Amino acid sequence: MVDESASRAHPWPLARFWASASGFWQGPAAWRVWFLCLFAIAIVVAQLITQYRLNYWNRDFFDALEQRNEAALARAILVFFPLVALATALAITSVWVRMTIQRNWRFFLTRHLLVSWLADGHYRALGHLDGADSPRNPEYRISEDARVATDAPVDLALTLLSSILTGVLFFGVLANIGGSITLAIAGLQVTIPGYLAVSVVLYSGLVITAALLIGRRLTSVVQDQMQAEAAFRATANLVRESGEGILPRDIENEERHELWLGLRNVIEQWRRLCWQLMRITFVTNANLLLAPVIGLLLCVPKYLAGDMTLGEVTQAAAAFATVQSALNWAVDNFQRMSDWRSSATRIAVLLLAIDDLKAQPSVAAPTGNPPLC
Repeated sequence: MVDESASRAHPWPLARFWASASGFWQGPAAWRVWFLCLFAIAIVVAQLITQYRLNYWNRDFFDALEQRNEAALARAILVFFPLVALATALAITSVWVRMTIQRNWRFFLTRHLLVSWLADGHYRALGHLDGADSPRNPEYRISEDARVATDAPVDLALTLLSSILTGVLFFGVLANIGGSITLAIAGLQVTIPGYLAVSVVLYSGLVITAALLIGRRLTSVVQDQMQAEAAFRATANLVRESGEGILPRDIENEERHELWLGLRNVIEQWRRLCWQLMRITFVTNANLLLAPVIGLLLCVPKYLAGDMTLGEVTQAAAAFATVQSALNWAVDNFQRMSDWRSSATRIAVLLLAIDDLKAQPSVAAPTGNPPLC
């Protein structure tokens, strides 16, 4: 786990992370950040509208193909390329605005961590804290963990917004195209209104339940793996310093022994992570293949009865896969959320340790740290 003693002492370490990270959206210059956020939301909405129009293009194209209507096919082809160009331009713009927010947020958080770490010799004093009270490898937390902790929330927030809007919009498309269906069950005629919409909710519920049950331990396994990697790097650093004469030579043999133990721990944690990812991949990959086919199969009875055209079948199947993917957001981002929680917790533990040093000035090492560039 990530510095368990510190996490037990502070039951909500993520609150400490947000107390520092949320300053990015505050202050007199925060309007630029909010402008970028609103721009990113506008891009999400524009992409959704384009996707909605492509869904209906799918229907028009296959209806024209089924009817062998050359004029309608030509119109569909002419409409397709501008839609592709618009979708591509929106995707490129989305990458720019998203990474601009992430880059600026990472700079803000990393600068805050560096100032806190270097102030009053805290970077020296942290190494003298006893046992698990000392967050090991703080430079990794300031560099890599700060990157993950600021990248993931932006991506997760935008994809969650997109999934919610997509689910609502295309859920209506499914309900409208599919209509109701009447089934004979045990001699009774049962009518299911909006049967495609009902089906996608039931199917998504099964997928989400399976993923949560199979991957319920993924978060803790990711945390253990990242902690093992950090501990291994920290031990290797101590071995190097002892070899360079920075640390007493009598520490070297002990650290070499810890280095080999650390390597075995890294490999063991990687093995555990491998098994967890294999289980999650089983669900996600099976769902990726099944969802479009299930959407098609659900439309077959109505198509054979003449109640749906070929274009409506392909439109409904595409909408089914789109809604299912939107409802499957938590499963698709399970590992990303685990990675973010682990990194944010590690940063929080570092900040909490520095907070403790500030409250105990006698523990701090002598000042004289180099100034920030």
